[in-house]
Amino acid sequence: MNPMQKTDFTSAPPEMRDIFQGNIREYFYQIQLYNAAIKEIRTKLEILDEEFSVRYSHNPIHHMEYRLKDPKSIIEKLRRKNLPITVESMTKNLYDIAGVRVICNYIEDVYRIADLLVSQDDITQVRLRDYIKQPKDNGYRSLHLVVSVPIFLAEKTVPVHVEIQIRTIAMDFWASLDHQLRYKSEDHVPAGLKERLKVCADTITSLDNEMQAIYKELKEGQSNE
Repeated sequence: MNPMQKTDFTSAPPEMRDIFQGNIREYFYQIQLYNAAIKEIRTKLEILDEEFSVRYSHNPIHHMEYRLKDPKSIIEKLRRKNLPITVESMTKNLYDIAGVRVICNYIEDVYRIADLLVSQDDITQVRLRDYIKQPKDNGYRSLHLVVSVPIFLAEKTVPVHVEIQIRTIAMDFWASLDHQLRYKSEDHVPAGLKERLKVCADTITSLDNEMQAIYKELKEGQSNE
């Protein structure tokens, strides 16, 4: 992913081009830092996953996804928060410009990966929202972390925020389909369908717990052989 190439201002509304192109060099400088922060977090997570594979014959991470917010999304979020629409405001107030999503096999893996990551000396936990233990009203479950990771440049070190969402395969399946349904219906989902989606979320949670239990029993059985 190269955000320097992906960021396209030519098709953006004039006001958006004016906002960022008034300080375009600084905007691209900040985007480069966010991209570097994503690389740092991905590398740390990949190393943790590889270590578990070697030591415990288990990969806690199924796969990872990552993204940078585009200029339009950044501006829309600043407006929703009634914040100045500037590069300085963007870096000071938005913690999710750089995002990494970690899909784990089991619920225990979610917490294990989160704990190991934030325990590293150069990682600072900024915020934690546990939507697994306390799901959202619609049934959404995931562990959300905001961390600060140092980016070492030629002349200085810059701390950069990254939002990390960690969830199981089942949680990700539900969240992806829920997002698609809400997007297609412009978030006008009838109450009856919302309730059915909530039931699906609860069913998926039961599945997650049962798969975790099966895995633990198999693991314990192998260790007793």
